[in-house]
Amino acid sequence: MSRTRNAALLLAAVALLALAGCSGNQQKADNPGGAIIRSSQDPNGMRGATLDRPYSMPAATLTDTNGDPFNLVTSTKKPVTLVFFGYTNCPDVCPTVMADVASALTKLDKPVQDQIQMLFITTDPARDTGPVMRKYLDRFDPSFVGLTGSLTSIKDIAKAVGVPVEGMQKLPSGGYEVGHGAQVIGFGKNDKANVIWLSNAAIGDLAHDFGKLVEDNQ
Repeated sequence: MSRTRNAALLLAAVALLALAGCSGNQQKADNPGGAIIRSSQDPNGMRGATLDRPYSMPAATLTDTNGDPFNLVTSTKKPVTLVFFGYTNCPDVCPTVMADVASALTKLDKPVQDQIQMLFITTDPARDTGPVMRKYLDRFDPSFVGLTGSLTSIKDIAKAVGVPVEGMQKLPSGGYEVGHGAQVIGFGKNDKANVIWLSNAAIGDLAHDFGKLVEDNQ
């Protein structure tokens, strides 16, 4: 399949990401029709979906779990930065993705792991305080960085990198869920992202691609 055709499929998949607050419906829409989106048949290439037009990391400042400012460009010191938008009350997709990323990282040699920074940007800043996010992220990997800010700022950042964030949706129970896209975005040291992984990405594929990103950004 041509790269142009894959890019079109990718855009269609991202556009159809369900905004159902990390429900099972979201996971199904994350991969519409059960299609496997590939950008290359080369087993040595990226196994995630590559982008013809890379995303640029927004030069925005959020707040980390210690309450300190964290700029998405100047505070990301490692060659590879992974970005995921989610929230701690997400019932299924978010913890699954975070666990998969953590598992993939453990498959890499420690020197390679040390070249990768994982950012978790909350889509539910009203509930996800610094301590709440820190406790949540420590379940997966203590090195994961949690970030919060105003919902408006978070939506703007997410939009710039192709992630839909709808915000709060009330539930009949009286609570609410938060609709958002579930892709992980991989940035290199030039603050450009050429690859994303949808929520159904295999752990082995994630590990392969994370290692390749580090290799490509030395």
